[in-house]
Amino acid sequence: MFANAAAHADFPDHPITIVVPYAPGGAADALARVLAQKMGATLNASVIVENRSGASGTIGAAYVAKAAPDGYTMLYDATPYSINPHLFPKLPYSSTALKPLALVSLAPNILIVKADSNYKDVKDLIAQAKDRPGKINFASGGSGTVQRLASELFRQKLGLDMVHVPYKSGGPAITDVMGGQVDFMFSTLAASSPLVASGRLRALAISSPQRSALLPDVPTVAETVIPGYEVYEWNGVFLPAGVPDAVADKLHKALAAALNDPDVKKRFNDVGAQPVGSTPAQFADYLKKEDAKWAEVIRNGNIHLD
Repeated sequence: MFANAAAHADFPDHPITIVVPYAPGGAADALARVLAQKMGATLNASVIVENRSGASGTIGAAYVAKAAPDGYTMLYDATPYSINPHLFPKLPYSSTALKPLALVSLAPNILIVKADSNYKDVKDLIAQAKDRPGKINFASGGSGTVQRLASELFRQKLGLDMVHVPYKSGGPAITDVMGGQVDFMFSTLAASSPLVASGRLRALAISSPQRSALLPDVPTVAETVIPGYEVYEWNGVFLPAGVPDAVADKLHKALAAALNDPDVKKRFNDVGAQPVGSTPAQFADYLKKEDAKWAEVIRNGNIHLD
């Protein structure tokens, strides 16, 4: 063990790349850049973010899975990582080719309706859905998104007959919820909480077990209608399998230090994300639970890619 650590004592001696498998400007991209800056200061090396988007994150994940296992290429992924294996007939990488390093953050979704909607609260929405089976619809940014599956889990748990309306991204979906073209959707807290605060949307419930400090008056789904209901947009970091333990440990310590930085905590909290910074073992256990949950929802809902 000491020999292994000594062999990698000079790590890192050139720039590290964090691959974000989603487009620039999104939540994962923004938070990854915050962490990259802080990690670079701890490691005394450049840490750069590179976007390799496409195919619900599988292109970027495949790139990292096939990268040299030397610690210089990291993957900053999100909840679709646990959803994709149950939607794609075949992934361009094996999950065993990636090693979980840490669960970085958790961010809930909120159930939103238009500001002057007839749905006054979540129980009212459910009652009307039961009275009008097949007449109430919900939006999402696509079949493989967390927003779609949060709604599908909600629907399945309550035995409701509702219609899914997929969009190419979350932005147009939110716009149509505001306009009343669709009845509701589960949306990211970052995207929708400002619209709720300004009175352009109404929030009926939140998907976390506890209420959010950003919207303290919005009840949880769990406390109102579905005990145990929990859906998060999570972010996490992975390494190519085979990265030496000494290198992985150094990267984990730098990541943990970044997540404990007050400025980083504020940046995460400002967008409704709770910094976590788990151990690799804890993250691996979390991924198993996420995999099982979404496999069941996708199977029971007979969900396919648009």
